[in-house]
Amino acid sequence: MFYIYIIYSISADIFYVGQSSDPWRRLEEHNNNSQDKFTGKYKNWELKAVFQVSENKGDADKLEKFIKRQKSRNLVLQLINPDFAPTGILNQLVRVPHVRD
Repeated sequence: MFYIYIIYSISADIFYVGQSSDPWRRLEEHNNNSQDKFTGKYKNWELKAVFQVSENKGDADKLEKFIKRQKSRNLVLQLINPDFAPTGILNQLVRVPHVRD
């Protein structure tokens, strides 16, 4: 299964959207790898939301790119809100409930 995940750096006040088959492992990698192009520049990443997407990596890639192309902090804030109900292309996102704050 592939997932879309959203992480947040408190120190930099920025979000990052990614996709992975294991978002919890990726969070550790983001926090421990200073070589990463974007996330390596910042520290103290927190997992804010995880969404189950598909068994197909291509589907997860497509959704990740769609979200990033929006360049919208408001969209990311909506996605991390547990009460938000995605529509359109995002309606295939299924929130993984135990990640909620």
